[in-house]
Amino acid sequence: MRHNKAINHLGRQSGHRKALLANMASSLILNKRIVTTTAKAKALKMYVEPLITKSKEDTTHSRRVVFSYLKDKNAVSELFRTVAPKIANRPGGYCRVLHLGFRQGDAADTSLIELVDFNEAALAAETKKEAKKSTRRGGAKKAAAQAEPAAPAEEEKAE
Repeated sequence: MRHNKAINHLGRQSGHRKALLANMASSLILNKRIVTTTAKAKALKMYVEPLITKSKEDTTHSRRVVFSYLKDKNAVSELFRTVAPKIANRPGGYCRVLHLGFRQGDAADTSLIELVDFNEAALAAETKKEAKKSTRRGGAKKAAAQAEPAAPAEEEKAE
């Protein structure tokens, strides 16, 4: 039975796993997206999202707590200066995991993990989707009905 075994050990001992996740979290914060295996991406998502939530409140205590996990001064300052203001109104779900396929050498399942608010292509696609709000149903009837009254009005003006 696997009761209360939520953490994926990733085949590593605790010190190695903590160092791995700290390094990957720092890379994710600095680069905004990284490519890794799916298991590591899912473990990293569980590791980094509470840190991003903690960064919404910019106090000395929260900076020290985040630094104790990341162990990288540049990543902490990037998190509090650029990432936190951009995700300030988001209630959660700061990371996105996209499956890429299988790695050539060992057929490991690879994924791209990225910070949601820093993907410019996805943000541009969302704004385009919101701009278009037309349906296919009944479009031809409306267009014909609008064209008919316009034509007699133009004829009256011509006379």
